[in-house]
Amino acid sequence: MKLHLIDGTYELFRQHFGARRGRAVENGGLIGLAHTLVALLRSDDVTHVGVAFDHVIESFRNDLFDGYKTGAGLPEELTCQFHPAEDLCRALGVVVWPMVDFEADDALASAAARFADQVDQVVIATPDKDMAQCVVGERVVLWDRMRRIVYDEPAVHEKWGVAPSSIPDWLALVGDAADGIPGIPRWGAKGAATVLAHYGRIEDIPEDVSSWEVKVRGAQGLSDHLEPRRADALLYKRLATLRLDAPVAQSLEELAFRGARPELRQLLLGLDQERLLERVPALV
Repeated sequence: MKLHLIDGTYELFRQHFGARRGRAVENGGLIGLAHTLVALLRSDDVTHVGVAFDHVIESFRNDLFDGYKTGAGLPEELTCQFHPAEDLCRALGVVVWPMVDFEADDALASAAARFADQVDQVVIATPDKDMAQCVVGERVVLWDRMRRIVYDEPAVHEKWGVAPSSIPDWLALVGDAADGIPGIPRWGAKGAATVLAHYGRIEDIPEDVSSWEVKVRGAQGLSDHLEPRRADALLYKRLATLRLDAPVAQSLEELAFRGARPELRQLLLGLDQERLLERVPALV
């Protein structure tokens, strides 16, 4: 048995901006979300599902760092679809985790950690590199649905050059523009991967570069930029580290898909997508 965990915020963004070849259309995110979730639910191995959303963009991380991502600049035609997207997923019969103090990624990470030993595999449906830290062997994997790529632990190492446990450290050094994490100057993806593949954690990188046990190009420059900013790097790591205590209260049994709810018809009618009901695998 597999548990599929969906990043609802990512899917809504992708569907909104991908509508009509990049030109956002009214309710394009909702329509695309409905179609992609129905397609997922029609798969034979999709039996237990949870979807996480950023109910609001800001989280506890904004209290830790002023530069962390906010909802500033998001188009109103997208933000007005946030809460209806949650209603749509519930109408589809899927458990929804709307995050306020936490982020959707925290909910997915919490669910993956909680249920990993109760199922054959946890499949986190997102290409987000932040989520790579959740991967465990072949038990917890990332699934890039667009590219049809599954990232298990060896694949994470091949893609990013580090073990899943080092992903927060790698993001802290390299930076993550999408989340507003600036990173440390001079630390690129390859150099950070080389150093972390050996030391694993920022905390374990020696302060004295002459004692480094790994050869990396420009080591002196990397060290010179890291040392005065080591506290910053550790803060960035904290920002990039997903929490495992997000409010994910349901049991595995409650995550079982048993069919869409009657209100789905009215929601799809409002989106002019009532014909999609014919493809919904089951109705309660």
